[in-house]
Amino acid sequence: MAYRPPFSLNDRIVHRVAAIAEQVGAWRTQHPGGLVPALRRGNRIRSVQASLAVEQNTLSVAQVTAVLDGKTVLGPAREIHEVRNAFAAYEALPDWRAHHLVDLLAAHACLMQGLVADAGQLRQGDSGIFQNERLVHAAPPASQLPRLVRELLGWLKTTDTHPLVAGAAFHYEFEFIHPFSDGNGRMGRLWQTLILSQWQPLMAYLPVETVIKHRQAAYYQALGEADQAADCTDFIAFMLDAIHESLAEAMGVEAGEPVKTPVKTPVETTVKTPERILDALAADPTLSLAAVAAEIGRSLRAVERAAATLQVDGKLQHTGPRKGGRWIVTPIDKDS
Repeated sequence: MAYRPPFSLNDRIVHRVAAIAEQVGAWRTQHPGGLVPALRRGNRIRSVQASLAVEQNTLSVAQVTAVLDGKTVLGPAREIHEVRNAFAAYEALPDWRAHHLVDLLAAHACLMQGLVADAGQLRQGDSGIFQNERLVHAAPPASQLPRLVRELLGWLKTTDTHPLVAGAAFHYEFEFIHPFSDGNGRMGRLWQTLILSQWQPLMAYLPVETVIKHRQAAYYQALGEADQAADCTDFIAFMLDAIHESLAEAMGVEAGEPVKTPVKTPVETTVKTPERILDALAADPTLSLAAVAAEIGRSLRAVERAAATLQVDGKLQHTGPRKGGRWIVTPIDKDS
């Protein structure tokens, strides 16, 4: 089965894509010649400030503006350096192709130059995300990164999925893979902007990052829930809501109108891949993950990812040799 990020289309996503397409059409009508330079720069500064704020950078919009204007700013030297790098990376968006590894690495080098020793290189060590000393996400081992990144970029190149959906799916998968030693969050947001800008150039200047910053807890929750479900459908819906809200805000501000709060659509329940894996392995503990993938109709990569999460959570254990061993299943509460 060819690689594809784990998601499905539902009514919420389809309706939101249609609504955003209408918004973009209206925004283009407002600016038939493109955004004026002042709006482009202002929106880009907001994008940079918000994306870095998600990563604990403390500089305000005013301070970021001053840094980029060449003025002296009182602030941590590293945070000032982050601002200069991020602005340069966003400005270079037209030079990069979203599905090319060389451009992905060049973007990371631009974004993280002077901040990490391995800027522009895939990480060489293992990585994980911890909260209060508890491992909440175990990234794939470094030995798997070339294959995983190649598969993700290959899917992006060939998919006929709408760019609004593909960009959000890429964003999630990129964060799951965690291909770099540092800067993965800001890179994922930058690359989603690149994907959107190659669909509609105006989207290069849409500060979606400001909505993510305001909904930061929900953003991380959506990522975590996608990990647990081995399905990023709800994360895609979250990002589409953020894009919709950001467009409404941008158009409202430019028109001098109050910003309307978008109506929230109930989240639809998606198929839980972990449950299906546990059911299959409870029925036959000798199955390989490849056999499980074939049985439940999911990609091997999606099954491997879900199984890794289940093992971290203590719900699945493998005993014996890699080939010929057995799985021990701890059933999960399907009503939780």
